[in-house]
Amino acid sequence: MTSTRLRRLRSLPIAAAGLLIAVMLLGTAPPEHTDADTDTDAGSLAGQILIAAPTMGDPRFFHTVILLLRHDRNGAFGIVINRPIEQRTIKSLLEGSGEKAAAVEGSLLVFAGGPVQPELGFVLHSAEYHRPDTLAVGEVAMTADKEILRDIGRHQGPKKSLFALGYAGWGPGQLEDEIDHHDWFTTTADPKLIFDDDRGNLWDEAMARRTREL
Repeated sequence: MTSTRLRRLRSLPIAAAGLLIAVMLLGTAPPEHTDADTDTDAGSLAGQILIAAPTMGDPRFFHTVILLLRHDRNGAFGIVINRPIEQRTIKSLLEGSGEKAAAVEGSLLVFAGGPVQPELGFVLHSAEYHRPDTLAVGEVAMTADKEILRDIGRHQGPKKSLFALGYAGWGPGQLEDEIDHHDWFTTTADPKLIFDDDRGNLWDEAMARRTREL
């Protein structure tokens, strides 16, 4: 992992302070995913959307909608997609990390991706865009290399994208237990639901599509 991918962003508001653009996952993030995990975890929900039940007891996840990116015997990892924080220019994000931002334009709505390691940045995006470290899950993908920001700012990035800080993580068997206790419901990861639907109504829309009954 190169040092340029690990420089901290400076001069950001408190909600976005200490942003890192990680290659994939860092520190206490879930273990590396392997083909063996995919082969042995036939019940994986990776690529599905998790919807917090109305009875969710954890206030950090009240009415959250999460794209689940990994789910295997080692645990699970996902990004909250309905908690917008603020609008930031792509130039400010790149320059704040010490990078030159020549010929980039536009801005991104920054989301709170989850309570774990909120200093990490992730870009969810449409699957036609791909870099060496991109994690693809069906029609959606995730890239955590800041070069995707540069590509978006030069109109060479994915057609659809969502930038988030932090993630939601579960240890082995934890998500399964929470689903069994009806804390979460699932639905298909429709790109329209992830990128286009009104964020203010996203939980209601996702609940209407749930595949696990209350």
